[in-house]
Amino acid sequence: MTTQNPHQPVLFRFRFPSALTSFLITAIAVVPARGQNPPQPARVTPGIPAAKQAFEAASLRLEDPNIPPEFFNNDPRANQPTIYPANRLIMRNAPLKSMISQAFAVDYGNILGIPDVLLRGHYYLNAKVEGHTLLTREQMAPLLRSLLEERFHLVAHHEPKIVSGCALVVAKSGSRLEPNQGAPFSGMNTGFEIKFQNVPVESLARALAGAVKQPVVDRTGLQGMYDFDLKFAPQDPLPGASPEFASRYAGLPDIFTALQEQFGLRLVPEKITIDTLVIDHIDKIAEENQAAFRTSR
Repeated sequence: MTTQNPHQPVLFRFRFPSALTSFLITAIAVVPARGQNPPQPARVTPGIPAAKQAFEAASLRLEDPNIPPEFFNNDPRANQPTIYPANRLIMRNAPLKSMISQAFAVDYGNILGIPDVLLRGHYYLNAKVEGHTLLTREQMAPLLRSLLEERFHLVAHHEPKIVSGCALVVAKSGSRLEPNQGAPFSGMNTGFEIKFQNVPVESLARALAGAVKQPVVDRTGLQGMYDFDLKFAPQDPLPGASPEFASRYAGLPDIFTALQEQFGLRLVPEKITIDTLVIDHIDKIAEENQAAFRTSR
């Protein structure tokens, strides 16, 4: 992810319990399918006017819970990610919490107050921007936010909170980060590998939060866009992982060692202020959202 401001193909085929499967499918949905070249837009049109904060048309519906995980490995639509800038936003098998995270630019774990009944559902979103306008991920967020507010009657507010966390800093040996060489944005977080292209260091810091199970803020002071490919051993064994899959990260260093050896960066404990999103009101998905395709306004 799918940075949660965040910057979040199935690379390995294996079976996890449903919760982890949903996470991985959502997290890697932004990676181009293997062997395919991502489409290159001819031009980028400036963001749509502030007065128009809605998709031209959008379909938002619950996924069928009876569809087995293997379906998403074989369905071509699941391997057609949104490559920004884009005229269409497609999210497949996406938890509601993931859509809210992207819409409000808040980390997944910092969203509070969603009823359990809504956490269990996963959704298919296919939404088109008005005309031929191409939007960045950041420009797409207000449109997604408006859609969620309309369809779920979502009401939420931001609330700062001081918590224990980590600061990402440059090690004494100096940074070893690789500047981006022109590749388009893509991202992947499998639980033992974080791989991004064309993102700021802040995106790495946000991705590290899941690995260390606490918030991480960027204190490196490094500017620019970078490519990251960080491999490490998960702090805890991945539940349900087969012996074949476990062998992929066997022998890897822990996250702290890997960061310093591969990137010349360190994580240090620090009290930090995080942005939480508190859900004040949210409905179950309305019947009208089950339509195959409808105008959002």
